[in-house]
Amino acid sequence: MIERIMDPNGPNPGGPYSHAVKAGGFIYVSGQASIDPVTKKFAPGTVTEETHQTIRNIQSILKASGADLGDVIKCSVFLADIRDFAEMNKVYEEYFGAAKPARTTVNAQLPAPGLKVEIDCVAYKE
Repeated sequence: MIERIMDPNGPNPGGPYSHAVKAGGFIYVSGQASIDPVTKKFAPGTVTEETHQTIRNIQSILKASGADLGDVIKCSVFLADIRDFAEMNKVYEEYFGAAKPARTTVNAQLPAPGLKVEIDCVAYKE
């Protein structure tokens, strides 16, 4: 069974996609960025600030899916400037700690001007 998840507390998707899709025990969370869920607008800041907001958005979507960060098995991190890796990684570790999902981090041209980080993930929850 496939379930499309829209988090009522999350930021509006910026295109024709769901916040997440649950297929069996897998939850695929669409790429998230530093969007303020209250104002529904991009909240630009430092990589540290953007990474915090991005992961909080992922947490909210996972909660709406019946999961949490401890259920995440894979993340993809996209950075506008790979030189921001250490700063992003420090924040990332605060949230994932011992869970340590598999991860790919790449330098990428991101879709919104000024956006510094985007993260998507896959979680597993039976």
